[in-house]
Amino acid sequence: MTTSRRLADRKSEKFQKNITRRGSVPETTIKKGADYPVGPILLGFFVFVVIGSSLFQIIRTATSGGMA
Repeated sequence: MTTSRRLADRKSEKFQKNITRRGSVPETTIKKGADYPVGPILLGFFVFVVIGSSLFQIIRTATSGGMA
């Protein structure tokens, strides 16, 4: 048996072993649908800051008579 034939047989055997394992993906690699990159506390704080600053700007504009 020549070297290239042995190498081809080895690669073919490795490929055949791979086929039997196809579809058995470990659960750790599956993405979860409810996983957010930002936590709910940080998101709430961000919304509080944005809405609070806009309300503060509206109140400041209203008290100054609309002439910023």
